[in-house]
Amino acid sequence: MTTSETKLTDEVKAMIGVEGELAEASWYLIENEGVRRFTQAVMDPDPRFWDEEYAKNSKFGELTTPPIYVSYQAKTPPWGGDPVTQAFKENPVADGVAQLKERPKGSLPRVPTDLVRNLNAGNDLEIFQYPSRGDRIYKQQRYANIIERVGRDGSHMLIITTEVNFYNQKGEKLCTTRASGFRR
Repeated sequence: MTTSETKLTDEVKAMIGVEGELAEASWYLIENEGVRRFTQAVMDPDPRFWDEEYAKNSKFGELTTPPIYVSYQAKTPPWGGDPVTQAFKENPVADGVAQLKERPKGSLPRVPTDLVRNLNAGNDLEIFQYPSRGDRIYKQQRYANIIERVGRDGSHMLIITTEVNFYNQKGEKLCTTRASGFRR
């Protein structure tokens, strides 16, 4: 299936550096119950997440969250349906969030390509500081890079890297996540 048709068009290249607007990352503040549930889900028993006395005497001086906690904040309204579940109801072979009709505030525009299958190609997390209880989390996304590769079968694919910066309500940067995905 060799093809010489590039998928890295000028229109696709123009997406590199495009940013979404700064938007709230979650309906919820950083609070004990959410952190408790998350630490149980990821099976991390570190007492700095839940034991105030322990945390007060740690190098952080207060309760913290697991490093990846803010990147799992979701802006799905607690009273509404889950958009990913809805996408799968409408199309049982949907490929996750790429198939969503309604995009959350702050989302990046879609990359203009006919490639629709997604595969995670890796994630990276850079932490600057942990959020405090009561913090409101904001995020801003951007397309950091888009490159093209040709598979062994000659088919073209794009590797799309997005970067998301997370901030608290004071504008202090908490962390940056970078996620790459193959688009085939």
